[in-house]
Amino acid sequence: MRMSSNTVVCVALAFLLNLTGSVGQQDVCGQTSLNTRIIGGGDVTEGFWPWHVGIKFINWKTIVCGGSLINKDWVLTSALCSNGINGVGSSNIIIYLGRLKRSEPNTHEVNRTVSRVITHPNYDSSTHDNDIGLLQLSSSVDFTAHIKPVCLAAAGSEFDEGILSWVTGWGVNGSNVSPDILQEAEIPIISNYNCSIAYNNSISITDNMMCAGLTGGGKSTCYFDFGGPLVTKQNSRWIQAGIVPLIISEQCDGSLPSVFTRVSKYQDWINTQIVNNQPGFITFPYTLQPTSSIPHITDITVPDVPDVTDVPDVPDVPDVPDIFSGSSPALHLFPFYLTFTFISLIFCP
Repeated sequence: MRMSSNTVVCVALAFLLNLTGSVGQQDVCGQTSLNTRIIGGGDVTEGFWPWHVGIKFINWKTIVCGGSLINKDWVLTSALCSNGINGVGSSNIIIYLGRLKRSEPNTHEVNRTVSRVITHPNYDSSTHDNDIGLLQLSSSVDFTAHIKPVCLAAAGSEFDEGILSWVTGWGVNGSNVSPDILQEAEIPIISNYNCSIAYNNSISITDNMMCAGLTGGGKSTCYFDFGGPLVTKQNSRWIQAGIVPLIISEQCDGSLPSVFTRVSKYQDWINTQIVNNQPGFITFPYTLQPTSSIPHITDITVPDVPDVTDVPDVPDVPDVPDIFSGSSPALHLFPFYLTFTFISLIFCP
């Protein structure tokens, strides 16, 4: 069948417009349809944190570590936990996904064993630097409303002091009691400088670490929270900023900030270990880069404007969606999308 040149152009443009749309699809990471939490803390409602996993040694009665699902095959945790798994043997480990209570299963959860354990090669157990590990599940999991991966903070992400984040875990509380229901706490980010001051410089807070907590106490991580995620919400997606390491306040009452492994420092290392189906990395915060070709406001001469006494009514301008308010990975394709659209209007009436 022979087509005119205009028809060929139209078909090609339709394909390209479809392509730009498909590239712009958001990943499934960091999205939860069940979590409407804004402030507060305490017992977790089922399905609120669908990436949180519990790690249990078969011979122990309780979940001993936390972690986060980062794709259908891998869990992110601390080096303390991954080393512990190596110590007892991966065949003696159960990973619970979608679980709410330590003591009993629910209809939404699944479990897996571990097929591979990776601890960061530069992990220092004395300083707790590079406290990060990866666990490969024995088989892939299907994503549901109760089981989903979290997004990870990309290299270059910055979490300014005061940004509110959430930490989850089954760790013991201030009364030295391990709660049955998964716990959540909202805590603000604290700068590394102020974190060091809070600890009287007794520990080394490296660039690979970050801190969060309340100056008044009351909320913190504690024993058996190790490996769990610290997450921050950006638009509609949750991004994991930190991992609970071994450094914790001895009192577990929030009197000192909690120290976390800074996830954004390990994007290259994680991608080196996970070659296929790599996790979703998102830069926090999302900002548009300045364009050098745009003149600075002080360099622009504005001519005098004569007084106008009779200005005609201006019709209402319809609302225009803010395409720059999100963190779409295909934002850089927007100019091409406009170009294809204009050409299609010319060739495809």
